[in-house]
Amino acid sequence: MTARFARAVRPAAVLLLAAAVQVPAAAEAAPARHDVVTWGAAADRMGEGTADRSYRLVVRTSAGGDGLRVRLSNAFGDRPVTFGSVHAGVRLTGAELVPGSNRPLTFGGARSVTVPAGATVRSDPLPGKVPAGTDLVVSLHTPDAAGPATGHGMAMQTSYAARGDHAAEESAAAWTDTIGSWFYLDAVTVRTSATTGAVVALGDSITDGWQSSTDLNRRWPDYLARRLRAADGTSVKGVANEGISGNKVLADGAGQSALNRLERDVLSHPGVRTVFLFEGVNDIKAHTGVTAGDLIAGYRQIVDRAHKAGKCVVGATVGPFKGWSEWDPAAEAVRQEVNAFVRDSGEFDAVADFDRILRSPYDQERILPFFDNGDHLHPNDKGMQALADAVDVEALDCAARRLE
Repeated sequence: MTARFARAVRPAAVLLLAAAVQVPAAAEAAPARHDVVTWGAAADRMGEGTADRSYRLVVRTSAGGDGLRVRLSNAFGDRPVTFGSVHAGVRLTGAELVPGSNRPLTFGGARSVTVPAGATVRSDPLPGKVPAGTDLVVSLHTPDAAGPATGHGMAMQTSYAARGDHAAEESAAAWTDTIGSWFYLDAVTVRTSATTGAVVALGDSITDGWQSSTDLNRRWPDYLARRLRAADGTSVKGVANEGISGNKVLADGAGQSALNRLERDVLSHPGVRTVFLFEGVNDIKAHTGVTAGDLIAGYRQIVDRAHKAGKCVVGATVGPFKGWSEWDPAAEAVRQEVNAFVRDSGEFDAVADFDRILRSPYDQERILPFFDNGDHLHPNDKGMQALADAVDVEALDCAARRLE
């Protein structure tokens, strides 16, 4: 599905949610329902928290449903953090919300919540329907935050901040500071049919969206979400983007390693059916002595842990990066060996050959110039869309087949 089509349907989605959140949804007779993650962002350490600060965070839903819940994270804090007020609404434009859409969230019935160091908390369900493809806005206030904050550094989305508590306000007047990160919010879920599932993209900067167009939702998982929304051949509708720029499979550094954050960033989300593993180039190009065998062993651990949790795993081949400063023939040899394992080992439930999509036919160690943003590693918007278009959406339902 094209970005142009996504923009065309967004106003209708906004109006639907604005109407729905004013009147609690009627009780559903069908019992077969569950929570599904509709948005996610990998948690990381964000520097020092700021007291008496409000954040207005803009995110895009994937799966639609009702009973919206948010997850707030203090995973990297060294002391408790209190959220004095938390609201959810629908964006009209910039920091301004659709009138009547901004509603308070509660936690165990209370308007405020204190989250211990290292912990997360989920809000109570919010009555009302949330359509797929909605620009959801979560506003929160931290009255006494201090010490390390938790969030996601590279959002590729403009959000807003303000001094004092302005979470309940729908006007943009107080929200004069623009920010490019998400603070404390790491997941949004909705309640929907029990047959609906989600896929979590576990990756690095390419999944995180680096060099895609800011504020246009053109990361490859965004394009995939639009495809899934329109697809009849799959019941996977939720997409959580758990990429971190610079992330590695084996070693901490730019965020915790994929192995160390797998439980929190992937397996803990409700409704997850499939893990989509697209990571490894940072392990390869770092020249730290990582061998193909090392990386393959890391992949096997992720596959094994995901399978034990009842999820299936789609493996993606590592894309070309010749021309990037850290490329050399030795790194290329590791990449080729790793990709041969992904394609041919049979250890993944399905394979997405992203290397084949991105590489130039004239030099298969290089990214195709049409997809290259200029640094010879990261795809541009067209490359991001090509990756999403290469995913077999029916393969994302592989868990249902594997567990039969």
